[in-house]
Amino acid sequence: MHPVARTPDEWRELLTAVSERPFRAAQVFRWIHQRGVMDPSAMTDLGRGLRERLGELGLSDPLTVREVRRSRDGTRKLLLEVRGGGLVECVLIPMSRPGADEEDADAAAASLDPDDVPNSRERVTLCISTQHGCAMGCVFCASGRAGLQRGLGPEEIVAQVLIAKRYLTPEEDLRNLVFMGMGEPLQHYEVTRRAIELITHPDGLGMSPRRITVSSVGLVGGIRRLGEDFAGKVGLAISLHAPDNETRSRLIPINERYPVEELMRALRAYPLPRRRRITIEYTLIDGVNASLDHARRLAILLRGLRVKVNLIPMNPVEGAGLTAPPAAAVAAFRAHLHAAGVSCFVRVRRGDDVDAACGQLALKGEPIRLRRGRPAD
Repeated sequence: MHPVARTPDEWRELLTAVSERPFRAAQVFRWIHQRGVMDPSAMTDLGRGLRERLGELGLSDPLTVREVRRSRDGTRKLLLEVRGGGLVECVLIPMSRPGADEEDADAAAASLDPDDVPNSRERVTLCISTQHGCAMGCVFCASGRAGLQRGLGPEEIVAQVLIAKRYLTPEEDLRNLVFMGMGEPLQHYEVTRRAIELITHPDGLGMSPRRITVSSVGLVGGIRRLGEDFAGKVGLAISLHAPDNETRSRLIPINERYPVEELMRALRAYPLPRRRRITIEYTLIDGVNASLDHARRLAILLRGLRVKVNLIPMNPVEGAGLTAPPAAAVAAFRAHLHAAGVSCFVRVRRGDDVDAACGQLALKGEPIRLRRGRPAD
C-alpha cells in the first residue's frame, strides 16, 4: 500500500510494529495530509530513524505535475503523470467572480454546512479524476475515447487535492470537491470510498463530506453503497442526459445494464439530508436530446424527486460531431422545466479555452460517434 493511502490507524499499526511510539502515526499523517509534505527529510519533528523508514516505505508524490494551463476565466487545469506513464487531469474552478450567476448561488445553497465559518476569500471548486481513461463510453465525453487504461489508487486521488492546493493563491479557499473528472468514480467503489475517508479525516484535509459530490453515469450498486456508507452526507450527481431508454442508451451504453427506471428507483432510495438535493446533469445536444418533448418527458421522469437539473450545452469535443443547440433552444428547454416546477440552471462554460470544460478532459483520440445497438459488457 502506498504511504499516502494509509489511514492513521494503519500508520499506528505499522509504526508500533517497528517500535515507534503510537503518537508518531498522527504526526506522519498530518505531515502528509495537512501540510502536503511528501519528502520525509522535511518532516522536522520526526526522528532521523523514522524519516529513513518513511523513505524506505516509498513515501513520495504519487503524481508528477507535467503542465498547468490557465484559462482566461481563472480556471486552472493540471496535467498530472501517473505511475507507469499517462496523464490524468484535475481542474481548479473559481466559483465567485464579478457577474457570478445563479449557478454559483445554487451550488452554494446545495452545500450548506453548519460548521461553516464565513470568510472573504474567493471560493474554488476542485474537479478530480478517479481513472486514467474511462470504460463508460459516453459519446459526448472525451475521457472515454481511448477506453479505460487503469483505475487510480486512493493515493493518486488524494494527491490531486494535495497538489492542487499548492496552486491556490492566499486569496482563494478550496470549498468544494467534485468527483467529475476522468473516469467513473463508482466503478471501483472501494477506492473512491477510501479516498473520501482520507480527504475527510479530521487529522488530514478535514473536508466536510457535505462539500464533496460524486458524479456517476448511474451504477446502481455504487449509488446504494455511497448512500449507506456516508448516510447521504456526500452529494450525488447523476449523468442522465436523456429521459428515455432509447436515447440514453445511444448516449450512455451502460444504460442497457441499468435502465432509466432502475436508476430512478435508486435515486428515490438515496438518503438525502434536509436541504440537500441530487444533481441531475443533462448535456444538451442539438438534434439528439434537446427538444421540448425531451424537456416534457424529463419533467415527468423527475416528478417527486428532490433534484436540481444542471443543463450543459454541449462543449466542443474534437471528432465528436455533436454540437450544442442554439441559445434560444436552451432557454426554451430551461423555461419548460421551470414551468413544470423543476429547479434547473444552465452551467456557465468555464475553462473551454484550455480544454477543461465539462466533457473535455482527455487526450486526443479517435472520433467518437453515437452508438447504436447493445454495448459491450
